[in-house]
Amino acid sequence: MFAVKLLKRHNEPNICLICYSLLAVLAVFLFISLMTGAGYISVGESLNYLLGKPEAIANNKLTVVIETLRMPRSVAAIIVGGCLGIAGALMQSVTRNPIAEPGLLGVNAGAALGVVVGISFAAAETGQAYLAWAFMGALIGNGVILWVANQGAVVTPIKLILAGIAISATFQGVTSFLLINNQATYDQYRYWVLGSLAGINLTIISQILPFLVIGIVLSLVLSRPLACLMLGDDVAKSLGHKPGLIRFIVTITVTLLAGGSVALAGPVSFLGLIAPFLARAMTGPVLFHQLILSALLGALIVLVADISARLIVQPFEAPVGVILAIVGAPLLIGLTHSNHFNQLLLSKAGN
Repeated sequence: MFAVKLLKRHNEPNICLICYSLLAVLAVFLFISLMTGAGYISVGESLNYLLGKPEAIANNKLTVVIETLRMPRSVAAIIVGGCLGIAGALMQSVTRNPIAEPGLLGVNAGAALGVVVGISFAAAETGQAYLAWAFMGALIGNGVILWVANQGAVVTPIKLILAGIAISATFQGVTSFLLINNQATYDQYRYWVLGSLAGINLTIISQILPFLVIGIVLSLVLSRPLACLMLGDDVAKSLGHKPGLIRFIVTITVTLLAGGSVALAGPVSFLGLIAPFLARAMTGPVLFHQLILSALLGALIVLVADISARLIVQPFEAPVGVILAIVGAPLLIGLTHSNHFNQLLLSKAGN
């Protein structure tokens, strides 16, 4: 809502209308998320609880399911989706690449290696332990990539991408080596790596939320200097900005947003690519607008995917990462064949 007020202050009625519409749709799906699940509690019972009917509120089992299971994972879905959407928009902007996503900075690979190291050598078994090791792995992985990319005169988008690809491949190799040599570690790791919101509670969310809030604030502060940087380093310098410093801060911001999200939900594919692309198609070239719409679209996509994950294989549930991969891959293929995508690629190449 704060972002929408900023848009109103800048006299952007069309963008405000889109944002309010997305917020309304998000609220509807949040309500649906609280009413549905993989268990045997009916939609009617859940609806009675949400409407505050005394007999439903007195049902302890219903209270536990909605307040302890469904509410935290629904909140987590919105947080993870919004943060990955913003991280993807920042990545695509700083690299001037419309198909860039946070995984290019080694966040996913670093987080995965961190979890495997935690399981193998520190007996990590709880959600909090996975959270800590995944976040440390994401930060360390990104730090290594920044160090490699900084070897030379300046940090360029191409150097960041190449360093990310190289270090990510190295981390994946080390992760595979550790998994091959320890069956117990693999058994624990394979569920986390698929990406899931199951088992998340408010305590886990509160532990990682400060890092995500810092990342969100930094992304809004960076919107103007990064928009200047997208016009070219010379233009940014002429306007008083430092391109190298901007890229460094953007990289740290992406690490906070994506690293925290991956720590909460595991590696989630395609979202950091698709949400910003759709936002750009809806709002145009203004980066501040893209960040806001990327957050709303990302939150909506993950929430809908999580609802689907709970319904398609009842009474069990599918990992949300699998749902997003199944939907995201064909959607990405379709986007790459669109005229808008080809025009965007040409415009980025021209810059």
